[in-house]
Amino acid sequence: MSEICYSDLEQKNDYSAKIMYLDVDEISDFPDHPYHVIEDENLMELSESIKKYGVMVPLIVRLVDNKYQMVAGHRRKAASILAEQYKVPCIIKELSDEDAIITMVDSNIQRENILPSEKAFAYKMRMDAIKRKGGRPRKNNVVPLAHNFQKKTSRQLIGEQVGESQDQVRRYIRLTYLIKPLLDMVDMKKIALRPAVELSYLSSESQEILLEVMAEFDCTPSHAQAIQLRKLEEEQTICLFTIEKILSEQKGNQKEQLKVPVEKIQKYFSPGTSQKTMKKTIMEALEMYYRLKVQERRKK
Repeated sequence: MSEICYSDLEQKNDYSAKIMYLDVDEISDFPDHPYHVIEDENLMELSESIKKYGVMVPLIVRLVDNKYQMVAGHRRKAASILAEQYKVPCIIKELSDEDAIITMVDSNIQRENILPSEKAFAYKMRMDAIKRKGGRPRKNNVVPLAHNFQKKTSRQLIGEQVGESQDQVRRYIRLTYLIKPLLDMVDMKKIALRPAVELSYLSSESQEILLEVMAEFDCTPSHAQAIQLRKLEEEQTICLFTIEKILSEQKGNQKEQLKVPVEKIQKYFSPGTSQKTMKKTIMEALEMYYRLKVQERRKK
């Protein structure tokens, strides 16, 4: 493996680090990595950049059981593979599990377009790592690390690092208690953060029932409805009937909708007509029908 000298300035004290070029196959992903690597436009642009200029920022890896484990650089690794560049520059660091988690989270948290689910698991992993470090004394220091944090909570520390309040950090961490289909709906902006937090206090079984009712009624709970559902869970009175009762109540900002099964109108359209075209045609037909009715009334 070739290696060159590199000045790593990530920490307060500058130190000389070595860049080692490793095969991408030698580097395993970080366990339970909370950030998704998606083949989107940004990744393709990064891949094109790597084709032209190579990987400009080295990956950070650590040795675990004599094998290389990724700490920071999952997207760069994926983009390098797309660019057919199978050797990547890496800085090898000696990191404990806790320090590796903190480095991994911190290296990604300032990225744009981070999904709520990514923030949720990243914040939780970082909080748990800080807590584990908190009761452990520093080297040559019998005082636990928690005292060096000036008695700040782990949520406060995370909030300061990512620019969010500790309450907002707490809300995101609550999302980790949602079942995956509900969490996916938060990522897709079908459920807002505040109601999602309330729903996170429901048991997994109650969340599964809620999901079925949401599909049946084709709706999502408002914040007020989610608070009601949480209260029912706490009172142990939540069930299919009570969930249906709450979701059947019209939201304050909800407009009544008329729904017609596609099967009932398909015969009026050519095979393969999209639902969007059907809707447009129906609206145009109704407009024409309305104009004819107005003309008839004027003639009378």
